[in-house]
Amino acid sequence: MLQPYKAPNYDELAALKISRELTKIFTRRRTIRQFSLEKPDRELIENAVDVARLSPSGANKQPWTFAIIESPEIKNEIRTLSEIEEQRFYIEKPNKKWIEDLKHLHTNGEKEFLTQAPYLIVIFYSHFSWQEKEKSTNYYAKESAGIATGMLISALHMCGLSTLTYTPKRMQFLTTLLDRPAEERPFMLLGVGKPNQEATVPTISKKSLQEVMKIYD
Repeated sequence: MLQPYKAPNYDELAALKISRELTKIFTRRRTIRQFSLEKPDRELIENAVDVARLSPSGANKQPWTFAIIESPEIKNEIRTLSEIEEQRFYIEKPNKKWIEDLKHLHTNGEKEFLTQAPYLIVIFYSHFSWQEKEKSTNYYAKESAGIATGMLISALHMCGLSTLTYTPKRMQFLTTLLDRPAEERPFMLLGVGKPNQEATVPTISKKSLQEVMKIYD
C-alpha cells in the first residue's frame, strides 16, 4: 500500500546554512579512549537509538538490535573476553602489518574504555528473521546495520557525547554473553559517554573534500 509523501520544507538558503554548520560540527567529532565516569541521562542514549532505528534498510527488513549496557558486571565480562581476543591479535598471532598501521593511533591490547565508559552499545544484525515460524531473508543486512550505526554515532555526537568504535577480530562471544538469538551477529561495539577532562587524541588528518569527491556534470 502506498501513501502520499509529506516532504520536509525546503528552503535553499536555510539548507546551505545548515549544511555548512554541520560540516563545522562534525569536524570536531573524534574517537576517544578516555571517558569521564559521569553518567549522561540514559534518555539521550535511547533517543539516539530511536534515530538509528529510522535508518533505511534492504526491503525495510530493519535487521538490527541495539543492546545498551550499563551493568558493571557485564562490562567487566566484555572487557575480559575482549582482551583475550586482543592477546591473540597483538601477541599470539600478530598481524605485523596491521599492528604497524595502527601504531600512530596508540592502540594496544588493554581495553580500559570498556569498563570506564558509562554506556556500551552493541549493534547486532541478522541475515534472516522468523515471522510466524517462517524464515525470512534480511537483504543487505550488514550494509543496513552500517548505515544505522552511522546515524547512531551522528545522533550521539549532535548531543555532545563522544564515542569509540570497537570491533574485536572475533566478536561472537557478545551474542552468547548478551543472550541474543544465535542468528544475530555483532556488527560493532560503541563506548559512549563524556570525554575525561584529561583525554587525549592522536594527531591525525582527514582526506580533503577534493580527494574523496568526484563530480560528473
